[in-house]
Amino acid sequence: MQLRYWSHRLKFRYPFTISKGTKTHQPILLVSLTLGKWTGFGEAPAISYYNISVEQMVADLEQKRALVEKFAFTDPERYWHYLHHLFPHNPFLVCALDMAGWDLYGKMKNASLRNLFKAPLTEGPLTDYTIGIDSTERMLEKLRDKPWPIYKIKVGSPDDLEKLRLIRNSTPARLRVDANAGWSLDTSISYLPTLQQLGVEMVEQPLAKDDWEGMKVLYRQSPLPLFADESCVLEHDVEKCASFFHGINIKLTKCSGLTPARRMIENARKLNLQIMLGSMNESSVGTAALASLLPFADFADLDGPLLLEEDLASGLHYDQGKVLLTEGAGLGVQVNL
Repeated sequence: MQLRYWSHRLKFRYPFTISKGTKTHQPILLVSLTLGKWTGFGEAPAISYYNISVEQMVADLEQKRALVEKFAFTDPERYWHYLHHLFPHNPFLVCALDMAGWDLYGKMKNASLRNLFKAPLTEGPLTDYTIGIDSTERMLEKLRDKPWPIYKIKVGSPDDLEKLRLIRNSTPARLRVDANAGWSLDTSISYLPTLQQLGVEMVEQPLAKDDWEGMKVLYRQSPLPLFADESCVLEHDVEKCASFFHGINIKLTKCSGLTPARRMIENARKLNLQIMLGSMNESSVGTAALASLLPFADFADLDGPLLLEEDLASGLHYDQGKVLLTEGAGLGVQVNL
């Protein structure tokens, strides 16, 4: 195979703020794998609080480039296992290469990933649209600028409840709340009844990722479904989360790709956990990969391209929460190089 890669800094439409900080651009690594007449693409965003940068991904890739290219590619699942051992400390890079492997395989077989995955013939859940932490006026302005059936509201500031009341008064849309591990146990317990009154349908990662004792208490008391994000990163986290959360947010980048994500979905179903598919501000490349799994999910947060002012591909579309993909082979998008 022939490997190529490109680094990008994609600008957000608005500065994007969560409880962990603010950014104006999303650093992205785009990779391609070419075998014969076919080329597959994959993507991984760099996320500072996971301590993986584009520069680190590129350095790791260059160090073992020959080994990445020499693999006798016939099956993306076998390739993922090879990559997993090749880059044991860089799941983001493994994700990008795994995604490219699946795109390549789909093109070789002239089949979409949904067909390869034998996905149910349903569109899957609607995606939410994320409103980052900001002044109340700016958050309400973002709502007006983007009428949408479901909003995910980022929280983690002292006036969270006041903002949520004003947001609820401004829209009949379904609301979700994401604390990104920014609340304490006491804050969560005191907020949850009000969130329920406001019609919030679920709360994502209220406590620190390793506060299992706090989550044990909150899980018993919560009137709302609680979803793990930072507490559920890799495959082995799924089983642990079953006793502390009602659902998990599966993100391709953090779990290292489509191959393990499919196993996580299967395991979560066995454990009666609900499944959310989450983006990490990917372009349409990574979002298309996520969209291939939509029919297997209960909730969706696939709004990366909507939050970005720039994109790396075409072919992915939105219609009031519906995520629409072509029936093209592989990811079903056309990368703009």
